[in-house]
Amino acid sequence: MSIDVRPATDFEGVRAVLGPKSPGANVCWCLSHRIPSKLNKELRGPARGEYVAGLCRADPPPGVLAHDGDEPVGWAAVAPRADTSFARNRKIPHLDDLPVWSLWCVRVRPGHRGQGISHALIAGAVAFARDRGALVIEAYPLDNGDAKVDLTMAYAGLRKNFERAGFVHAADTTSVLAGHPRILMRLDLH
Repeated sequence: MSIDVRPATDFEGVRAVLGPKSPGANVCWCLSHRIPSKLNKELRGPARGEYVAGLCRADPPPGVLAHDGDEPVGWAAVAPRADTSFARNRKIPHLDDLPVWSLWCVRVRPGHRGQGISHALIAGAVAFARDRGALVIEAYPLDNGDAKVDLTMAYAGLRKNFERAGFVHAADTTSVLAGHPRILMRLDLH
């Protein structure tokens, strides 16, 4: 298996990984941290997907997609922190005034897990940010040790996967997800 990670400009690929089985369902579409809370609550059903389609046409696109051949098998959300709700998040500290990028969602499609795709997604998201001039990239993964994590809530990623990609623990946070503390991890890109 050869995994290729590329910018998420293909909306149909994003839909395959993030979209609902039922077009009218109100799934996240990885918008919760990307757009203001009010807009996130207003967008319902198909309007959520339409909003993401617009993001896929924007520059930069909203993240990266992993492909196994032509099949989209994973997603990672990455953007400048200033363009996300993390810019105002009180539970996840700001460490300095650097224009950091945030990597906050890593998702692998069922049937493709356990094959190293999340590692490829993290590396691809880092390359995506670096190619767009990022000096530092942050992630806010779960610090779960060896404890199991509910896959629905594992979207933030796991500490060990970010450590494997060269990220270092930069700060504790007061954010908790699925019963596990989240930490702020950073990778210097310059």
